[in-house]
Amino acid sequence: MKNSYLPSGFPGTLAAVFLLIALTGGGAVLAQPAATGQKPPATATELPKDSLGRDTPRGALLGLMRAGRAGQFDAAALYLDTTAKGKDRIDLARKLYVVLDRRLPARLNDISDQPEGARANPLKPDQDVIGSITTSEGPLDIVVERQAARGSAAPAAWLFSRQTLDRIPGVYGEIDLIAIDRYLPEALAKFRIGGIRVVIGLALILLLPLFYKLLALARTPGALRPLVIALAIHWMLTFVDLPLRERQLFTAAAAVLTIASGTWIMLWLNAVGEQYARRHFQRVNVIEIAALVRLGRRIADILAVVAGVTVAIAYFGGNPTAALAGLGIGGIAVALAAQKTLENVIGGLSLVFDKAVRAGDSLRLGDVVGTVDSIGLRSTRIRTLDRTMLSVPNSQIANASVETLSARDMCWFHHVLALRHDTTPDQLRRVIDGVRNGLAAHPLLEGQSIRVRLLRVGEWSFDIEVFAYVLTGNWERFLEIQEQLLVSILKIVEDAGARIALPARVLHTADTAAAQDQSVSVSLHPVRSASTVASHERPR
Repeated sequence: MKNSYLPSGFPGTLAAVFLLIALTGGGAVLAQPAATGQKPPATATELPKDSLGRDTPRGALLGLMRAGRAGQFDAAALYLDTTAKGKDRIDLARKLYVVLDRRLPARLNDISDQPEGARANPLKPDQDVIGSITTSEGPLDIVVERQAARGSAAPAAWLFSRQTLDRIPGVYGEIDLIAIDRYLPEALAKFRIGGIRVVIGLALILLLPLFYKLLALARTPGALRPLVIALAIHWMLTFVDLPLRERQLFTAAAAVLTIASGTWIMLWLNAVGEQYARRHFQRVNVIEIAALVRLGRRIADILAVVAGVTVAIAYFGGNPTAALAGLGIGGIAVALAAQKTLENVIGGLSLVFDKAVRAGDSLRLGDVVGTVDSIGLRSTRIRTLDRTMLSVPNSQIANASVETLSARDMCWFHHVLALRHDTTPDQLRRVIDGVRNGLAAHPLLEGQSIRVRLLRVGEWSFDIEVFAYVLTGNWERFLEIQEQLLVSILKIVEDAGARIALPARVLHTADTAAAQDQSVSVSLHPVRSASTVASHERPR
């Protein structure tokens, strides 16, 4: 798998896009707002709010984690549904915090943020599972229950259930992961920003590019490198002791890398498909499809990126429906602004699929005669007879009457032979029969189309129509055959004793002596004009 099909700056651009999503969408996950204790005043229709944020399952979890990180385990004990008292209750809250901080999955956005909970089990509407952790006895569901208020004015609260708390001491004893703090100086281990150790953030920032370069040296395909790094992060999280927020950071980074890798693979497949289509259409000599292949590739690239961004927004708890709706409105605005361009693009598509015009065709478009050089998305380039390049918008060609000269299967040989009026009937018959027999004997003339008839007795000549189709579509070959036929016809006229009529004009003046010296002027075009005395015209 090579990356030559993709732009050189693509990996950095793609990483920047998804990193921006992670910072804007995932930031809400990595840095949950701290409880201030100040709640907006309840309206007459609102239910009373719990001062500890236990109104929802997610609020109960975040409240306990905030209290635990602050070392306020007496406050954390208020989130437990237990009969333990005093130090036992506080110790249980501490153990629950450690278990959740080390083992709870980092996908906090999956936890319900509604007062009624997720209602995943209709038979137990007041219970909600906020996650499942791995223990030696199998998976343990972390369950919270909504407890009814003792007083009518007190709100209901979500508390960690007794069945979960009964197993916490045993799970706490199983936690024996590799603790990073024991290998770090105390100053580095304690210095934190937003609850995340700075040394961990720096390690993530520095190790990801280094690992990427190492995979490049190992000749790992570029589109698979982010996926390999994401798998390595998940493997590392299984045995390294990291707090929940740091695991959220690494999990978000792994998700971004996975989505970026999937998007990159789709873009790579689009590029490979474009190259394959180009080679295929070149083999079948359909050159004009190249522009459409490139357009199709660009559309597929946009859809791949939109799909990746949508998945990223949904993963980090955003609303992809609103983003897609905004994208649709933006697309409509762009379409209205680029109406003429889209009209030309659609015209180009109709030309290609209807095969009305192809590259290399000789055509007549209005007063323009030339050869189609290329068909683009916006315009068609025509090489004129003057060897200039004319660009015509595709929409104009699609709506115009186009005569494709190179598409003819035969060329039309059509001439009118003008003989002088002094030609005798016998000479006319010999000329007509001779021309007809000569055409019939030619191997490259379509026999049924041959017609040689006395068309009219003209004002200056006898007009004989010569009509036939030459069995060739090549214009140069037709001109060669036409030349041979015209020379043969002139030889037949000469052998019959007839002569070609040329319009002439003779002027006579009133002075007879002057008339004897008057020269006769000959014109190749029949023109009537009055002289000062008299005029008459005759074939010469």
